Amino acid sequence: MTSSEGRPPAADPTSVLARASTLLGAFRPGDASLRLAEIHRRTGMPKPTAHRLLGQLVALGLVDRDDGGGYRLGMRLFELGQLVPGQHGIEDRVAPVLSGLHAATGLTVHLAVLDRTEVVYLHKVSAPGAPPLASRVGGRLPAHPTAVGKAVLAHSPAPLTRAVLDGGLRRLSPRTVVAPTLFLGQLDAVREHGYAREDEESAVGVSCVAAPIFDRGRRAVAAVSVTARTHDVRSTASVHAVRQAAAEATRLLRAA
Repeated sequence: MTSSEGRPPAADPTSVLARASTLLGAFRPGDASLRLAEIHRRTGMPKPTAHRLLGQLVALGLVDRDDGGGYRLGMRLFELGQLVPGQHGIEDRVAPVLSGLHAATGLTVHLAVLDRTEVVYLHKVSAPGAPPLASRVGGRLPAHPTAVGKAVLAHSPAPLTRAVLDGGLRRLSPRTVVAPTLFLGQLDAVREHGYAREDEESAVGVSCVAAPIFDRGRRAVAAVSVTARTHDVRSTASVHAVRQAAAEATRLLRAA
């Protein structure tokens, strides 16, 4: 069921499912386990409520208890997570393209999909000596300051772009575009030129070029990108390589 504007209805933040999702979202990369007090601090959820829901998540295998009394994400979540790329049907089909793009450019390569107002990274091929990046396989970033996000958003239904704007263009770096008119102008440029740029909008000193991947229905379902220090990714060769990779990935998806 969707709203009259084409967006799914917002989840009730007080529902059991929403609160369970909040608890799972408290875990971050590098967390071996979390004590109840830390989960309370990160989520703001009352400790008795968090403790009760965590017990239910443990019973379902979504969360485990460790020997020290802390909580960690359970293997059941890992098992479910492994199914996601296969259900998208994208990563395995375009993996050769990603490897080829990395070999041709020597830069870090990403494959990402759009999930509402965020991008989710399905694949990453890191380049030796690459600058530290916030991206990781399975990780998320807001769509608006990323080249992969703009590449897909430019070819997405208008309600999705409106949802991004309604959520606010949060600043990730001093160069993040936060003015709606400028952001919409960026999407126009993607449609005109066939690729998206991100010039230090996610992190200072790091830039990215991305192009959309289309399925048989001509829907933008993913984007491929190269990321590097700004002076290494501004070349015409990088843009050409990314556009060629996206075109080949599109061909593979349509032929499958």
